Amino acid sequence: MKRLMQHAAMLAAGLAASGAATLAHAADLIVTNAKIATMVKEGDFAQAVAIDGGKITAVGSAAQVLKHKSKNTRVIDAGGRTVIPGLNDSHLHIIREGLNYNAELRWDGVTSLQAALRMLKEQAARTPDGQWIKVVGGWNEYQFAERRLPTLAEINEAVPDKPVFILYLYGLGFLNRKGIETLGYDANTRYKDGVVELDGQGKPTGLLVAKPNALILYSTLARTGTLARAQQANSTLQYYRELNRLGVTSAIDAGGGGQAYPDDYAVSLELAKDGKLTVRTSYYLFAQQPGKELADYERWLAQTKPDRNDHLFYANGYNTEGGGENLVWSAADFENFLEPRPDMPPQMEGELEGVLRLLVKNRWPFRIHATYGESIERDLAVIEKVNRELPLNGLRWFFDHAETITDAQLARVKALGGGIAVQNRMYYQGEAYWQRYGAQTRQMPPIRTMLKMGIPVGLGTDGTRVSSYGPWPSLYWAVTGKTAGGLRMWQPDDALSRFDALRLMTRGSAWMSGEEDVKGTVAPGQYADLVVLPRDYFTMPADGIRRLESLLTIVNGKVVYGAGPFAPLAPAAPPVEPAWSPVKAYGGFQNR
Repeated sequence: MKRLMQHAAMLAAGLAASGAATLAHAADLIVTNAKIATMVKEGDFAQAVAIDGGKITAVGSAAQVLKHKSKNTRVIDAGGRTVIPGLNDSHLHIIREGLNYNAELRWDGVTSLQAALRMLKEQAARTPDGQWIKVVGGWNEYQFAERRLPTLAEINEAVPDKPVFILYLYGLGFLNRKGIETLGYDANTRYKDGVVELDGQGKPTGLLVAKPNALILYSTLARTGTLARAQQANSTLQYYRELNRLGVTSAIDAGGGGQAYPDDYAVSLELAKDGKLTVRTSYYLFAQQPGKELADYERWLAQTKPDRNDHLFYANGYNTEGGGENLVWSAADFENFLEPRPDMPPQMEGELEGVLRLLVKNRWPFRIHATYGESIERDLAVIEKVNRELPLNGLRWFFDHAETITDAQLARVKALGGGIAVQNRMYYQGEAYWQRYGAQTRQMPPIRTMLKMGIPVGLGTDGTRVSSYGPWPSLYWAVTGKTAGGLRMWQPDDALSRFDALRLMTRGSAWMSGEEDVKGTVAPGQYADLVVLPRDYFTMPADGIRRLESLLTIVNGKVVYGAGPFAPLAPAAPPVEPAWSPVKAYGGFQNR
């Protein structure tokens, strides 16, 4: 006993000599002089946070947290600015966009059509022959001062000599004359679910119309070329840094058309193993071929292995893979509000049941794309049937989108232990929905009802081919109920508080990957993912929220992005490749 007491005294003396004030580990990093929104409860703010080994170790007053300082601790003075947990997008096509980002001209956030067309013309001048100029989603006409779409004449005038493809939501595509020529589209070009518009002489005008799903748009985009492998790696790094600039530190990849496993995941996995990813990325596997979905999942079950987030890139469900958002093509109901609601074919139930049985039996989490209540009704009947024979019993699953889900359907989701991942697609398509279906008084999606019923809800964007990948328009939409064009779609009581909206894009989204215990709050034991904002999200005018970005982004306890006074703290970005990339000239989201 005496020897133990002597040892304890020596240990205490050693700690005192080293300057440590407690028996806790000294911090790697301390952020102080801040207004830290812990998100543990509304109105709970702290002054400082200590980080060690990629985890938060202490939160509180500056005096309390600075006790964790040693001579090796980096201290960052936030200058009184607001600090929030890193944003977590519960539905983002992050892997696919990473492969393509450097090849795309983004109109996200551009405020006038005149400016957008000028960007198109300028980009054509720097794009070499043989390459496409592409605008692939993330915009609509109501964000422009002119409040209209570009005409084909304007597109052809801006770029007469190089191929152009412009994607508008999942409803329309625009090709210039050179694009039509390059693809070889003519009067005989046919798509099962889409129309190549012809003029009076039977020649393609350049307008592609999805009827009702986006196959014609997917297929055309797939023919516009891809970046070389080394450029895809650079593109992914640039895109992740862009997300860091906007305050995103985690994302759940929902798969996507043309995103085949494992080939299209290889770049992200390679970068992750090299320690180069700066967004925690979990993923679901998206069936690619109609009628062959069950074979896809059977193959993936045999070839995939759990990954416990060793490299910030991991299979969804924290320690298991996940299926969706496309489980079977027959269950897809694309949100193309320019066309009537599609009816799912009669074989849907049988195809979905087979895949669900396989996933539930193997305890794979799953997510299902479903826009309309009519689709959800049929989906739920299949899930309930499978559950009776193979109980879900806590298996993580959820619907994506659910704009017109009913209260009765929400009760069934709750009973099955499911959740809902919601996105701001109505921010971009609200006017189109109202023009087709009339003004609505019910909240779409009914987030308030979901929360009141205790259903897990995560907020995201569904970027990048319809909505933008920018998270702040989604938060703006959640706290105002307004579209990009200013149309108020929700009743005043439906709008969320700023705390509730932010909680949905932090801890709420973490539920979708089984990580709600380690993400989404600023508290001891949580991942050290933090964002310093240039303005106070909680008190600033609401309209400015959609143009917020980060001044300092920390992921896993390391600075990954810095601007303004924090720019010297961040690692330098690699040069953009190829040299003609639109990203090099314009960046991504135009929020400045």
